[in-house]
Amino acid sequence: MSKNKRIIVSVTNDLYTDQRVHKVCLFLKKQGYDVLLVGRKRRSSLDLPERAYETKRMKLLFEKGALFYAEFNFRLFLFLLFRKSLILLSNDLDTLLANFLAKKCKRTTELIYDSHEYFTEVPELQGRKAKKVWERIERWIFPKLSKIYTVNQSIAHVYETKYGKKLRVVRNISPKWKAENLESRAELGLPLSKKLIIIQGAGINVDRGAEEAVEAMKSVEDGVLIIVGDGDVVPQLKEFVSKNGLTEKVLFFGKQPYHRMMNYAYHASIGLTLDKNTNLNYAYSLPNKVFDYIHSHTAIICTNLIEVRNVVESNNIGVVMEVFTPAILAKTIQELLSDEVQLNNYIENCKVASEMEHWDKEVETLNDFFPKV
Repeated sequence: MSKNKRIIVSVTNDLYTDQRVHKVCLFLKKQGYDVLLVGRKRRSSLDLPERAYETKRMKLLFEKGALFYAEFNFRLFLFLLFRKSLILLSNDLDTLLANFLAKKCKRTTELIYDSHEYFTEVPELQGRKAKKVWERIERWIFPKLSKIYTVNQSIAHVYETKYGKKLRVVRNISPKWKAENLESRAELGLPLSKKLIIIQGAGINVDRGAEEAVEAMKSVEDGVLIIVGDGDVVPQLKEFVSKNGLTEKVLFFGKQPYHRMMNYAYHASIGLTLDKNTNLNYAYSLPNKVFDYIHSHTAIICTNLIEVRNVVESNNIGVVMEVFTPAILAKTIQELLSDEVQLNNYIENCKVASEMEHWDKEVETLNDFFPKV
């Protein structure tokens, strides 16, 4: 690996489902850089498929909480300190401390920051002392950064107002995806005749609407909800499904490789993105599943968040719920499943939108941060 072309990219996850970072790493590789992606390996982590760039997953003593973040940043700092690189690319605030300290010790190395979300406002931090710790880290380091990009204009505006820093925007848009070499419903374990509704993602967590989606299925006729992914609320969702006799109406498929996940979405009529406006991070979010649904030609039902609403309404690809409850969601699903003309119209509009809303166009902004070498 050539030191004058090396970029070390760091994240706190286990690399398996982080499509944004994977797409950036592939772009960097095409630009001529030697890419090393560093994350962690959990006890439950799946083996990574072979990739076009080098990866390293650190095994840690702690898997969550303050001790995990402290251990991870200490280990990451040491790792970065003793490896030569042209650029350090820090993804999100939970890797920034280690990268910033390593860069301070390596004067010729450049630090670039990719903010995937409004980190200090994630629901997991609200009402906890840890939030103040992360806010202090952000206030200390953020004003000192010179090259920053983030996932949407809403978050860029927040940081520009807060710190007087100019941010560029690189949305987390799916690459062009074609329905080729598809697995059948039977091969995927899907019901053959029912209409499918999908909710997918690596973060099926609190306040992201999965609980309401499962409860709504009590009232949806001739439809099956498939949950593809994992997260904090999945165990309680499975318990709710079992207790309420919904085992044939709600199916769980766990984490899947990207192409296989898109197979599930392709067979679905409706894709759900249901983040709640309970914190500023979710209020300004634009989940990548929105674009996955566009590329799998799956009509969307979503909650009324500014960035999601803009994409759905500007492309006319689904329904935005002004109010979100299980009853309203059930009614919205049922009405759309019953209106074949409208449903097909949304699907056709997804096909049009997929030719405009894709990673190859979005990635042009990254040329300014990472010129060809």
